[in-house]
Amino acid sequence: MTPPAEPRTAAVIDVGSNTIKLLVARRSPAGIERTHARTLEARLGAGLGRDRPRLAPDSLARGIDAVRLLAAEGRFHGAEAMAVVATSAVRDAENGPDFAVAVTQATGLSLRILSGLEEARLIGRGLRSDPELAAADALALFDLGGGSLEALEFRGAEVRCALSLPLGCIRLTERFVADPSLPLSETIRRTIAGHAIAVALAAGLRRDALRGLPVAATGGTVNTARAMRAAAAGIGLEDSAPEIPVAFLRELLDRVCPLSLAARQALPGLSAARADVFPAALATLIAMAELTGCETFRHSWYSLRHGVAAELLAGSAP
Repeated sequence: MTPPAEPRTAAVIDVGSNTIKLLVARRSPAGIERTHARTLEARLGAGLGRDRPRLAPDSLARGIDAVRLLAAEGRFHGAEAMAVVATSAVRDAENGPDFAVAVTQATGLSLRILSGLEEARLIGRGLRSDPELAAADALALFDLGGGSLEALEFRGAEVRCALSLPLGCIRLTERFVADPSLPLSETIRRTIAGHAIAVALAAGLRRDALRGLPVAATGGTVNTARAMRAAAAGIGLEDSAPEIPVAFLRELLDRVCPLSLAARQALPGLSAARADVFPAALATLIAMAELTGCETFRHSWYSLRHGVAAELLAGSAP
């Protein structure tokens, strides 16, 4: 019997805390090549800051509708294999397993709820699909999402450290920011940063352990920072440099914290749907830079979805 052909094109739907994303990719000589992508704002992770998080009925409905829509879009763009994965919002919710069952009933697709370690390692695999970073002998990575922050250290192809920390921007905003529509005070900024450093140290991220390594950053916060830097320079995002100086992030935090939510939503490059959690996100990312001695983040578009796509396409020939 002839074995089934390995898929050459795969679709990955990433059910995150803030957004639900689709990647359609194929294996190429350069690695994982994107052929189509789309992001839907869903804010599935509302409530992550509570002691016992639960996905609200409207969040469940938005999530199911988004997966159904993106699955159809993935098939339209030629996906021969498809995976649906969920991260912190579903992993930490009491009714996360119920959501997984509901997704299967509505779409026929199995939803894989990733553990924190699985998420971190798949993000690392995705980053190693970035042609600009694949050859780095040593590399650190921070991936900041709505529910969690993944921190990784690579030495060659080996992952030396992989941590998943409960430091996502939705989680910390809900915990520390009483009214996100108001400016963020210096006291709250310092509280968020101190909490982030304490959690990272307690989880085993040693102070200065990554000092001297190039540090990559992925996720919506650094995507947004790069977009805002490009907008300030009057250039397109595709023409902007991937290097994001931490000094720029500090300037950006100083700029957004005194603003109301409505004023933040009007800033070029900042998505209105992300403006409420952006100050806490910046404070967290800056805290990680200070902890590790990083002065510049290297932005990459390659992250979790690319890692899952690489897993799906592992047996396919270029």
